[in-house]
Amino acid sequence: MKRRREESIKIYKEPKLIKPSLVAAWPGIANVALGATDYLRKKLGAEEFAEIEPLSFFDLNGVFVEENLIQSPRFPQSKFYYWKRKETEGDLIIFVGEAQPTSQSYEFAKIILDLAQRLGVREVYTFAAALVPQFAEKPRVWAAATDSQLLSELEERGLVLKNDFYIAGMNGLLLSVAKERDMKGICLLGETPRYLGEMGNPAASQAVLQVLTKILEIKIDMTELEDTVQQARQEIEKVIKESRREFIDHFTVPLWERTEEEEND
Repeated sequence: MKRRREESIKIYKEPKLIKPSLVAAWPGIANVALGATDYLRKKLGAEEFAEIEPLSFFDLNGVFVEENLIQSPRFPQSKFYYWKRKETEGDLIIFVGEAQPTSQSYEFAKIILDLAQRLGVREVYTFAAALVPQFAEKPRVWAAATDSQLLSELEERGLVLKNDFYIAGMNGLLLSVAKERDMKGICLLGETPRYLGEMGNPAASQAVLQVLTKILEIKIDMTELEDTVQQARQEIEKVIKESRREFIDHFTVPLWERTEEEEND
């Protein structure tokens, strides 16, 4: 089985890393995980070095059409990148999946961790969205970890521990498989309003990324992400105002349309 996993990965070059950590992400609610990880990858200038062959893990159920021309089948990409620090330890492997696998997710997680461990990874980080009722200017960050000592350290950093909840998809499963291997794992969840789940929430991506960079002692320029946050905040405020307007229009009856019975209530 391990040989089959090795055959499922294509390695362009094998970097020599010093005490690396793994950060992995897939699409999810409000694009919190992928938004944070992709921004980190670009700002660090991380270099691609491997990818997972898609055939065993993805089923295609449609096709893209561009300018009325049907395109060839395209499978989601699942790629590894690496970043080396200068003059110190604590390198980074970044895994980015364009889509959640549609089959053999457990095996998919094993492939990722096989390569990560081969390169010396002992700590795994993922991101996710924490759904909450209300919109907040500065989203809080929840945390989940593979052992109680990590949880204590995260609580000291001011992260929110919510006890019992569920992390859907590979952003959660990867950490569970890491725990099976006695690897340390942490999921950082950025608060996102339920009613904005289908919109991107860069504020939540920024919140989890700020926590991660502090934990890993990595410095990146957040200016572009902050600009995106401000633009998104304006769009979200428009959505909230429009929702309130529709609520008022739907549930408020003008005085001249009220019945005598309604006026006496």
